[in-house]
This record gives sequence, C-alpha cells and structure tokens, in this order.
Amino acid sequence: MKEKQKLDLNSVGERARSRIMRRIMPYLFVLFIIAYLDRVNVGYAALQMKGDLAFTDDVLGFGAGIFFIGYFLLEIPGSILVERWSARGWIARIMISWGIVAILMGFVRTKNQFYVLRFLLGAAEAGFFPGIMVYFTHWFRYQDRAKAVAMFMAAIPIANIVGSPLSGLLLGIHHFGLAGWRWLFIIEGAPAIIFGAVTIFYLTDRPHQAKWLAEDERKWITDELDREHQAKHAVHPYRILQAFRNREVILLTLTYFFIVTSVYGFTFWLPTIVKKLSGASNLKVTFISALPYCVALVAILLIGWSSDRTRERRWHTAICMMVSGSGLLLSLA
Repeated sequence: MKEKQKLDLNSVGERARSRIMRRIMPYLFVLFIIAYLDRVNVGYAALQMKGDLAFTDDVLGFGAGIFFIGYFLLEIPGSILVERWSARGWIARIMISWGIVAILMGFVRTKNQFYVLRFLLGAAEAGFFPGIMVYFTHWFRYQDRAKAVAMFMAAIPIANIVGSPLSGLLLGIHHFGLAGWRWLFIIEGAPAIIFGAVTIFYLTDRPHQAKWLAEDERKWITDELDREHQAKHAVHPYRILQAFRNREVILLTLTYFFIVTSVYGFTFWLPTIVKKLSGASNLKVTFISALPYCVALVAILLIGWSSDRTRERRWHTAICMMVSGSGLLLSLA
C-alpha cells in the first residue's frame, strides 16, 4: 500500500514538474530575449549612430556603461519586492517601463540625452533578472533549478543569434525620415510594453494560486518547496543585512562582477571591432557577430544539464570562467 502511494506521489510530482516547466519557462525565455536585446542593441545601433550624431567611442562607452549605474541602484530593492509583493506585477511594471525608455532611445539627438536615457533604461530594467531568479525559487525545487536557470540563460545567446541579424536588417530601414538605428530602438523596444501587459494575466505568483495545475499537483509542489524552505532556515536563518557581511555572498558578488564586466565588454564592442577588422557591410557584421553565441548556446545547455546530473556547481562555474577568460586574453595576441 505504501509502495503504491509512493508511486502515485512520484507520478503527481512528475506531472507537476513537467507542467510547470512547459507553462513558465518558454514565456520567461521570451521575456529575457526581449530584455537582453534592449540592453545590448546599442552595440549594433552604434554602427550608424556614431556617424549620425558625431559620437566618439568614449561617448558610446560611457553611455553603454551608465546603464549599470541605474541598474545597480534599484536591483536589490527590485528583487526584494518580487519576494514580498507580486512577481507578475513587478515584472510587468519593469517591462513596460523599460519598453517606453527603449523606444525613446530612438529619438536621441545629443550625448546628454543618450546618457540620461541609458541611465533610465538601467533603472527601469533593474530587478528583472534577480526578480526572475527569486521567482524560480517559488516554482522549482533545488534539484531542478540549475536546469531551469540554464534554459533561461540560453536566452542570451539566442537573443544574439536572432537579434544580431535582425538589428542588421533594421539598420537598413529609412522610413518617415528616421535613420535605421532609430527604427532599431523603436521596433525592439515595443515588445517589452506588449509582453509587460500580457505578463499580468499570464504569470502566476505562487503555486497555490495556479488554476492551470491540478489540486494534487499544487499540493505536491507547495509541500516540496515548503520543506526546502524550512530545511534552509533550520540550518541557518538569514536576514538581508547579514548577506552583506557573508564571505560567500561577497565572493560570489565579486565573481559575478568580473563575469558581467567581460561579457558586456565583449557584447557591446563586438560589432564595432568586427566592422573595423573586416570592413564588411553592417548586415554582414551583424551576422558575423552572431557566430560566438551559437557555441555559447550549446555550452550553456550542456553545462546546466551536467551540473544538475552531478549536483556539482563550483567546478562547472570555475572551468567556464577560466575558458572564457583565456579566450579574451588570446584575443589580445
């Protein structure tokens, strides 16, 4: 009898996990593609923007970087609000806000306008990525989280694989007296507003509110996550301020800082570097710029799968960092 109950519970668990993955992951994946494109498309816009507005590399570099000052200031408060308030409400607010700012980027005339809008874009988008990471803890068990995060992070290479040639095509539009780079910002900013509105109706904050799960599935995932939460607090309950004094948190923060610095430096400047080295057309440059991300897509999925299978995180992260760091150093040769 007990064996039958265990089998039934396993069956319910498998159904719940599968349904949650199918319902949540594709949608969040699309949201991150939109977010990432709006964050980095300035690198493709720069192929025309520099000449039209007489911007130097220093202006573009400062404008690209000031995004993260706005992002930094509101990132932690945003992720806390996702935990304590409504995930779908906050994510929707973030998307609509950054969509409006992203579209306004298409009407920039001066470097000061460029700086202000990049700062506001960072402030508007802050909380999206950490908020999604918090949202994962509301729906995925520890055992499934690395796979979910890997699938989510695969949106970065997909955004570049799709977004690079898309940006190249948009640079060729010159309707209503607007240059291609202006259309790039306008067209790529609009989906954030549309999907922000959809998010309010599509996402569900917590499993017990999910009408799209059967009652036994809701109970199973809620019980699983409650047990996980209680086990963590039994080991060592943390308050927010304690995190700032925790050695592991500080080390992980520094690690992430160096990862982000190298990733965004590469992403923002790759189109310009390819253009200078090849002298190719803007469309060709965007296709060439997409190639590294094809490799990245395969690597992200394989590493996430391996990390979940082996339940090992440290070496999977460290080896990836060493390989990417070596690649950047070799590019100087």
